[in-house]
Amino acid sequence: MSLINEYRSTEEAIKELQAHLKSLEQDGKLQTELEFESKLRTLMGEYQKSLRDIIALLDPEAKASKAPRSTSAAKTTGTKRARKVKQYKNPHNGEIIETKGGNHKTLKEWKAKWGGDVVESWATLLG
Repeated sequence: MSLINEYRSTEEAIKELQAHLKSLEQDGKLQTELEFESKLRTLMGEYQKSLRDIIALLDPEAKASKAPRSTSAAKTTGTKRARKVKQYKNPHNGEIIETKGGNHKTLKEWKAKWGGDVVESWATLLG
């Protein structure tokens, strides 16, 4: 687009926006809302209250309902908790295994041979 075309389209957009602004200024609803906002802000200043105070006063559940959502959203979007490393020391042969889960081949063999409770008693938590 040439510079003169861009200038003319911008000028036309400004004229349209000015016409829209003029029509809004003549709208009775806008005048009423502006008057209400002005009076509300004056009253808030008189009592030293913020918009949050007004919202909490008029809708106390709004603040309560937002807090759990934000904390639950943070919990669901987080990653899984990392498993801690366990070290198993077999007292029968002195063999040591370090694993984060129970899907270790040798650990499964030990549990099959000596039982899960016994093998878990051999475990120490490393971190």
